Amino acid sequence: MSRSFTYHALALRVKQSASGLFGSGESNREAWFLTAEEGILKATVFGGPKSRLRSQVASFHEGKLMIYHDPVRDSRKVSDFDVESWRPGIRELWERAMAADAVAETILASQGGGGNWQEAIKLAGAVLDALNGAAAEPCSRIGVYFLWHWAQILGIRPDLSACSSCACEVKKEGILWYSTRKEALICENCADDRDSRLRLDPGGRLWLMEIEALKASELQTLEPGVHGMESAKELSKAVLAAALGKKPGTWEGI
Repeated sequence: MSRSFTYHALALRVKQSASGLFGSGESNREAWFLTAEEGILKATVFGGPKSRLRSQVASFHEGKLMIYHDPVRDSRKVSDFDVESWRPGIRELWERAMAADAVAETILASQGGGGNWQEAIKLAGAVLDALNGAAAEPCSRIGVYFLWHWAQILGIRPDLSACSSCACEVKKEGILWYSTRKEALICENCADDRDSRLRLDPGGRLWLMEIEALKASELQTLEPGVHGMESAKELSKAVLAAALGKKPGTWEGI
């Protein structure tokens, strides 16, 4: 049985190994990857600060990953990582880095997309590419774009065109409310006092509907307005938080 495996992978998080873990020394690191073939994988990166492999296995790098699996210890180590997308610009700007960290933590918190790994890594790569060269101001919009499309990957994105309760069609300037109790978008007539509601303004709703058909790279100039941006952002976070059971701390950076 082969112990070596090759993946198309995106590095999400890299941190220092705990001393003695599976025989790891203090100079070794643990890395978490999103792979198109098996979803989330964790592997040890051996080598000191000057090793070639250590420089290649870094957050947001993407490429061809070679893993050696020890079935006895059920441990994995990185044999090689042929990086195809380096994305050096992400760490050059605070807003880019914060949005990218939110992308990574959301993917990890949702176990890589629940099995739809090829679409997951495609979306994540496109969003990180957009962030890599983005100005400061659009980074938040790109982050919200990711959250809204990630909700679709998970199969939990609500329909923005109608009330989920009475199915009435929402007018262009109509307002919807997200019920945290029902985890659904409802109209004013269907809301009741038991609902903890989040308002979705018309600008935010129409902007979210528009970006559903856009690429992440097209968001540089697509502005929903201040109020629309806030309601779109809060809805995206609320929908995902309901599925994850928490709001990751990195979302504050979006």
